[in-house]
Amino acid sequence: MKLGKLSAILLFCLCSVPWARAQATLFLAEPYSYDGALAGTGHAAVYLSGVCAASPVKLRLCAPGENGVVLSRYHRVAGYDWIAIPLIPYLYAVEKQEDIPLFADKKMIALLRDRYRRDHLEALVPDLPDGGTPEGDWYELVGASYIRTIYAYEIETNPELDAALIRRLNSRPNHDRFDLVTTNCADFARGIINFYHPHAVHRSLIGDLGVTTPKQLARTLSKYSRHHPELQSSNFIIPQVPGTVPRSKPVHGVLECAITAKKYMLPLFALHPYVAGSLIAGYWGHGRFDPSKNALILDASDHLDVAPTREDRRKFQGQLQELVQSEPAQSEMPPTKPSSIATDERRWESRLAAAEPTLDASGAPTVRVREGGEITPLGITRANILGDPRGFEFTAGLVEARLREELKPASVRKTARSDVERDLVLLRLLLAPQPRRSMGTDNSGNEDSFSPLWPLGDWAASRARLLP
Repeated sequence: MKLGKLSAILLFCLCSVPWARAQATLFLAEPYSYDGALAGTGHAAVYLSGVCAASPVKLRLCAPGENGVVLSRYHRVAGYDWIAIPLIPYLYAVEKQEDIPLFADKKMIALLRDRYRRDHLEALVPDLPDGGTPEGDWYELVGASYIRTIYAYEIETNPELDAALIRRLNSRPNHDRFDLVTTNCADFARGIINFYHPHAVHRSLIGDLGVTTPKQLARTLSKYSRHHPELQSSNFIIPQVPGTVPRSKPVHGVLECAITAKKYMLPLFALHPYVAGSLIAGYWGHGRFDPSKNALILDASDHLDVAPTREDRRKFQGQLQELVQSEPAQSEMPPTKPSSIATDERRWESRLAAAEPTLDASGAPTVRVREGGEITPLGITRANILGDPRGFEFTAGLVEARLREELKPASVRKTARSDVERDLVLLRLLLAPQPRRSMGTDNSGNEDSFSPLWPLGDWAASRARLLP
């Protein structure tokens, strides 16, 4: 018990003094939409725990309690080359961790992004003349975790270099320089990482034909960290938020994209077999890098955990089936039969499609759903989902949909085991409501409150506490 208290005190000190040990973290973001279907190279950004934003285009050192910013190069966003966004908004388009929705669709994501734009980015991305939301690539500034899984590669830095980087970026012209081949988002991230650790990351002439790619940066930074054990480093996964938005795709390098695409390789083998053979040899020598290998996963309580094993997944699926087939305590309807589960899912999906996203008085996400002939706002975050028992049938469907997404074969490898356990408990509460209780405790009386997202570098310190 004393050792546990000492660890908690140490963790509190680390959280309260973020500048005591600065970190730079490379974000390798999976591709989505057309990028996922075609090139598949994804996106690169850099999170700096000791650097904050005086404005989206001016930097300063962080004050106590601040979480740093994510820097990235963008194209066609107000004519700027790079823009700085605070960590939580960059990932989730909300300002507080407790406001992250459990399940998101396109309407909710658009609402959260536009609300943040109007509050903080109006000078860069103004309203349309009629007050409407402008189109364009500005949406990539916030809410990245709704459309991508992100792999994070953290390495130790120091506050002196933070200050030097701030002076450097603030003093130089910040004008759009984006070029897909020579000055893309990965080139910008490469410059930031190499500023802190010269020659730590570099492009690949063979694997990527000289183009800087996000995956190549992750590969070389991982190698650099292994060769410099004196530097504190870690790598982990920030999962994509479950929802109706399609999941992001595996990230590739340039050569890997060609090798894994039959539409490219089959004609090349037929016309130029020696060239095709050389490409395959280059891929086996330089392109095989799995960003998820040995990576822990960020869970909803800001700890690093492991993915469910196959046995865990089977157990969780069995528990989910038992819950959805049991009789809800708040309903007089008969137990759900297995044959009607698919029908119930479709019915819930149609209700979700008809629901209107909105915000409550504190700015937390809710949805307006018709319940008993009335339009009722229902919470969809961990902090407000138990607020109105009238909507437990709908919110139980939302948590069930989240669990089904988490337990899909392609998703479960990027899901924290503790999140699935927590979601099963929440679903059980929604299906069999108990007397109102404080959101700060769980069924066993243990604290389950939300704390501010502590710097990414401190996640590495949690590894020993979470794993045997």
